[in-house]
Amino acid sequence: MKQRAARTVSIALAVALSAGTAALAPAAQAADQKHGHDATRTALRALVDEGGLPGVAAEVRDGKGNRFAQAGYADTATGRKRSAGDHFRGASITKTFVATVLLQLEAEGRLDLDDTVERWLPGLVRGNGHDGSKVTLRQLLNHTSGIPNYSDDPDFSHDTAGPGFPEHRYDTYEPEELVAIALRHPSQPDPEGKPSYSNTNFVIAGMIVEKATGRSYAQEISRRVIRPLKLRGTSFPGTAPQMPKPHPVGYSRLHQDAPDAEIHDATEQNMTWLGAAGDVISTSGDLNRFHRALVKGELLPPRQMKEMFDEVPAEYGIGYGLGVEFAQLSCGVKVVGKSGRTNGSLSAMVGTQDGKHQLTFNINGDWLPDSSLYINVIEAEFCGKVPSRTDRVAAVPRLG
Repeated sequence: MKQRAARTVSIALAVALSAGTAALAPAAQAADQKHGHDATRTALRALVDEGGLPGVAAEVRDGKGNRFAQAGYADTATGRKRSAGDHFRGASITKTFVATVLLQLEAEGRLDLDDTVERWLPGLVRGNGHDGSKVTLRQLLNHTSGIPNYSDDPDFSHDTAGPGFPEHRYDTYEPEELVAIALRHPSQPDPEGKPSYSNTNFVIAGMIVEKATGRSYAQEISRRVIRPLKLRGTSFPGTAPQMPKPHPVGYSRLHQDAPDAEIHDATEQNMTWLGAAGDVISTSGDLNRFHRALVKGELLPPRQMKEMFDEVPAEYGIGYGLGVEFAQLSCGVKVVGKSGRTNGSLSAMVGTQDGKHQLTFNINGDWLPDSSLYINVIEAEFCGKVPSRTDRVAAVPRLG
């Protein structure tokens, strides 16, 4: 059953939209230019000036060191700017952490990615066409399981991302509840094995981490990744709705498409409605460090690295690995990473697979009147050019 988490501070009315991934889609026109940070700053500014978003912050790490840029405001009421130390909700970037831990457990011989869900969680995935004995851990991590996305359920979305959010923003959800919501809907396996993005996959993956280790996914990630890499700004909040300081205000339009939709403060929320699918809080510096360590093989042995980066093609020109996404950019550069979208927050952690160049950015708003503006930040950093309006690709960010 859902339980109310304690309200520790009084807050303004806040409503939010759904969480998941904003796809790292390729832009349209090739540009044979060296990357330049001027282009990145231009793309960040466009998110505020053209997109009407409150603020954005980005940090780049490459052979020349670390650079930070920002546009707009962390708090539009006070005029406070975004800062390099800002904490933000990374949403589905959580999935890369969870996948890393499962692959570490495989490397230790404690599980196999070809194990079934039924073997680890008997009876959890059954009924309505679902059969956990036919779903492997690998299929969870690359979204080929066919298990529906619980956060697409209309009633659930109403409470967590729509008009019911003010009443339910402090509710606590158990992982079993989230899986049960997904199983109300029939199994949706693609006959050709194409991925279908589902937060349910990673809720189950988090449960398997706990079954295999006796510790929660958050404890295992902290022990295996956060502490060794000294990611001091990264945490998993559990039922706590507050954000660590400093942090921007998270602005939301309550998943309303109208350009004049009311904007709400969605900073505080109980993230158990996403859990292992998307509750991480981090900083741009931490995520760049995590990305670099991961792709350079500091966290996984070669066999598990190969498994993580085994790409399955998907829609919108992207591909899925295990907890990661790939995109071929207009200039021929291929990037890998993870994107995330949740109430009041849009983020991306991307970089080259050789570990030489990383970009993490966060928008403290959750709407995209022109979604190409989001993709343009990635194009600008890695291709050195912001595509013209006629060349932009309007890739629709994935919600839930």
